[in-house]
Amino acid sequence: MRRRSGPAALALLLASTGAAVAQEAPPPSLSFQAALARLDKASPALSGEDHAVRASEDIAAATRTLRRPVVTTSASVIEYQKTLSVDLSEPKTDALNAANGFLDQIGGQFSGESAQIVAQVTQRIGAALPRLFGAIPNTLEFQTRDTVFRPAITAAMPLYTGGAIPAVQKGADAAVGIARAKQAGGQDLSRVNLVRAYFGQKVASQLTVSTREQLEAFDRHLSDARKLEAQGVLAHARVLEVEVARNTAQRAHEHARSEEAIATDMLARLLDQPMGVTASTPLFVHSEPLPPLQRFLDGIDQSPRAQGADAAKSAAQAGVDLARSRYRPQAFAFGSYNANRNNALPTEPDWIAGISLRMTLLSNFDRQKALSAARENHAAAADAAAQARRDVAGEIVRAWNIAEAARRSFLLLDANLAAAQENLRVQQLSFREGEVASSALIDAEAALATVRTQRLVAAYEYDLGLMALLAASHRVDEYSTLMARADRHVEDQQ
Repeated sequence: MRRRSGPAALALLLASTGAAVAQEAPPPSLSFQAALARLDKASPALSGEDHAVRASEDIAAATRTLRRPVVTTSASVIEYQKTLSVDLSEPKTDALNAANGFLDQIGGQFSGESAQIVAQVTQRIGAALPRLFGAIPNTLEFQTRDTVFRPAITAAMPLYTGGAIPAVQKGADAAVGIARAKQAGGQDLSRVNLVRAYFGQKVASQLTVSTREQLEAFDRHLSDARKLEAQGVLAHARVLEVEVARNTAQRAHEHARSEEAIATDMLARLLDQPMGVTASTPLFVHSEPLPPLQRFLDGIDQSPRAQGADAAKSAAQAGVDLARSRYRPQAFAFGSYNANRNNALPTEPDWIAGISLRMTLLSNFDRQKALSAARENHAAAADAAAQARRDVAGEIVRAWNIAEAARRSFLLLDANLAAAQENLRVQQLSFREGEVASSALIDAEAALATVRTQRLVAAYEYDLGLMALLAASHRVDEYSTLMARADRHVEDQQ
């Protein structure tokens, strides 16, 4: 095989090195604000809700023209045949009798030789009349066949619908309200999910670092223990205790790495980042208490669940109005114009216009039961609206208490963290001097790890609880402002 040398070999080496570096490069970091801006573009659920809102708005706009006339045009080609039959027997008899009576009257109007001549003529005519009338058939039939082209323009306009049109328009507006409430609720929920995934990845990353540091510390403790054992200062059983603790720390580290991988994948999928993403904004906590609970409870009516429930109630009322309209008369104006009058059927008018009044006296659909059902739906919607407000109030109270408890817990753990770090430092020095048992060192390491974990969890619960509180009261836009005002942060461990 020919060996590469010179510039070609150098280029190949640089390319392979660059590929290895690219494979091992960590995913790019992303601030919370950047993730928030990315979320709206990357979420198919939010995009779908946007489409649903626009669709409901278009339908509502379409109902605004229900009072306009409906004008249609039609054209048809008709081939027809018509047969007419007329009975002539009675008219023939009447005509023959009338002719004979006329001839009789003519003879009486002359005298002398003229009378004789007239009598001879009338006799001959009278004798010929039966033959003449016999030639006329008793029934006359007429048949025609033709092809007609019929273009027509027809218009109809509602004048009064008994309230059906306003009910339909009200129902369409309520559907818009429901869609917008669902959209707002989806946006609020997406913010909660973002906080859960974003800071969840942050917690998982810091736990990985913390468990790695603990593992490295136990590696050092195990090395010191083995040295002390070799010097005869420490018993082998104590060394085994440290080794067991070190192995436990390794398992904890492996578990933390796995959780970090899961959290990173979850955040990447949420933000549609196939290459992965790392959260860069630290966890935060306010040392000052949260605003009063009542301030958040005052926003219940603006919450998406309450707004959606109110819109559903309005839709139910529209159903009641529509059911009532079935009892009322309806009036329509109508008209039709034949655009080809020269080729129309004899029975067809050139144009027609009028007003039609219609009222259902007896229906095969039980209108009373339909109205009763609509009223029950409206009552159910009213109860659902009241329950939604109770549920929202409960969510606000629960989220406020969770966030406030997490905040106080974090502040208390800050003092515990300093004490645990100092205790570990003292135990490490004492262990190296052989003054304390290995169990004291293990306990100190465990206490520090516990405080760090609890502190991380408290900060995470506060950040998530704060967003849940703002989402329940529909004030998620305030989250970024509150984040900027935070005076306590959980910085990344190196």
